[in-house]
Amino acid sequence: MVEKPVLRINKPHYIVKLYEDTLEVDLKEGTKKELEDVVEANPLLRESIGLLFQTIVPLDIALKDVDSVKIDKKGQLKIIIPMRRDIIIPLDQKESMKLAEKMNELIPLAKQREAERLKALEEAEERPKRKFEEPT
Repeated sequence: MVEKPVLRINKPHYIVKLYEDTLEVDLKEGTKKELEDVVEANPLLRESIGLLFQTIVPLDIALKDVDSVKIDKKGQLKIIIPMRRDIIIPLDQKESMKLAEKMNELIPLAKQREAERLKALEEAEERPKRKFEEPT
């Protein structure tokens, strides 16, 4: 099943798609689009040099990692992520407000799902391991 975006904003050179747990900013064409495709297709590459390219090429953003979302003086959306450079998405005031509102609804839910996932992992690691007995 393919997840449908909660919100989609179509701009001339890029598309912003907000999902339950991810924000995607995808370029439509050009060399940057090709670079984006290569970086996003390779998880190892994304982790190692993705931070360097985030100012040139927009990458997918996990909502669980977002600290806050603000609208700057120009009306553009500013996404604050700890330990990373802030990401600014050039939208108009109305689009920024709509996206910020939706993101502020989804970010706490994404953080809660991640906390539950980590807790379940932790509990699974703490369970005593069953020893298999050999039949006699």
